[in-house]
Amino acid sequence: MSTVRTDTGHGTPAREPVTIQKLGEMKLAGEPIVMITAYDHPSALVAEEAGVDVVLVGDSAAMTVLGHDSTVPVGMDEMVMLASAVRRGLDTPLLVGDLPFGSYEASNEDAVANAQRFIKESGCNAVKLERGGASVDRARAIVRAGIPVMGHVGLTPQTADALGGYKAQGRSADAAARIAEEALALQSVGCFSIVFEAVPSEVVEELCRHIDVPTIGIGAGPATDGQVLVFHDLLGIHTGHTAKFVKRYANLHDEMVRGARTYASEVRERSFPGPEHGYAVEPEELEAFKEYLAAESLAARSPWDW
Repeated sequence: MSTVRTDTGHGTPAREPVTIQKLGEMKLAGEPIVMITAYDHPSALVAEEAGVDVVLVGDSAAMTVLGHDSTVPVGMDEMVMLASAVRRGLDTPLLVGDLPFGSYEASNEDAVANAQRFIKESGCNAVKLERGGASVDRARAIVRAGIPVMGHVGLTPQTADALGGYKAQGRSADAAARIAEEALALQSVGCFSIVFEAVPSEVVEELCRHIDVPTIGIGAGPATDGQVLVFHDLLGIHTGHTAKFVKRYANLHDEMVRGARTYASEVRERSFPGPEHGYAVEPEELEAFKEYLAAESLAARSPWDW
């Protein structure tokens, strides 16, 4: 179980910071790992107070907060900025940053340089990359440079077009075997954890018997050591189509719209702001100010004379 440290000031006990070693211990103990995405300081504070174990600054930010229709357009500058904001809101969870599309594919040197930048500039504890194949070499190089790496197999959004779109992977024996080979290869080069996305539950259950590092699922069934969902999906902030594996635990979008509409209505009705929302001035000071405004010298002055 997690180690209690001190009180957070929010009425809940704080825990010791989650480490990669701690995740391994949780796997061995059968303690589920809770992972969530976050893209800014307010969402990081929510994740911290909610007591999650791992926070991922996902390249899904391209879609959820930057308005793109895929994860591909987001770059290192944006990811570092977002991760830095998240870092400032976290004390306990392990922080992982998604290496965005184009930041690691070309060479080991590019992969290591961008991973180092992520760690140095944003304060992430680890980075995540997608797929097997050449990504296995990139993961090996980053690990050898002393940076922890999380792998990601199955549906890999950065290459969703090549996979036939945003749909489940590993639904044939051959496809499942490819996922198994990628996962085992990533484990063999030192990845401390592997994410399985949109892979049939039965396939993941069989595969997890052969994986020694902590596994995190998203649309991959209950057999993984932990689960991850996108912050905006699980809280109902993001509207529109959501994947089959998403469960909404709140509907904040409607609440935010309701609050904004009420505010707009009160402004138009002049019921906001009320007396309780303003500041007072002493009567004698107000009278002195009125006399100042009424002075002939003030009324005659042009704004260009100030």
